[in-house]
Amino acid sequence: MSFTKNSLVIVAIVGLVAWTSSNPLTITWDSLKDVKYRKKFYLEMGQFFLYPTFGKSLKEINGKTVSISGYVIPMDTEGEYYVVSKFPMAQCFFCGLAGPETIVMLHFKEKPRRMKTDEKRCFTGRLRLNSENIEELNFILEEATFCE
Repeated sequence: MSFTKNSLVIVAIVGLVAWTSSNPLTITWDSLKDVKYRKKFYLEMGQFFLYPTFGKSLKEINGKTVSISGYVIPMDTEGEYYVVSKFPMAQCFFCGLAGPETIVMLHFKEKPRRMKTDEKRCFTGRLRLNSENIEELNFILEEATFCE
């Protein structure tokens, strides 16, 4: 069987696309720092919130499959909502010791097993940048799963 040069190029491109889509981009917490915040008044809430403007490097990975490692922080007593944090609970954003770029909301593909506070884990999912919904965090990992 003889392949032409064009056929080999097409096979190489298809293979590269398949390999890229199955291998998430590993991101670091430092990569989430490419964001500027300004105070914005939300009339419906009657208060100011930090409004993010995401930088170019974050916009380029928005919607891409990524992996990130950090400390698990449960957000409820039922084990339904979790964030992954750059820091353990005692140093987390909610305690006033870090910024909003140090936590990522996890929206799991399937309900996860119950996790413990400060459990060190790696998660994979589709990164979504959020600048509009003040009910959610700025960084959301959709269809999240545990890294393999």
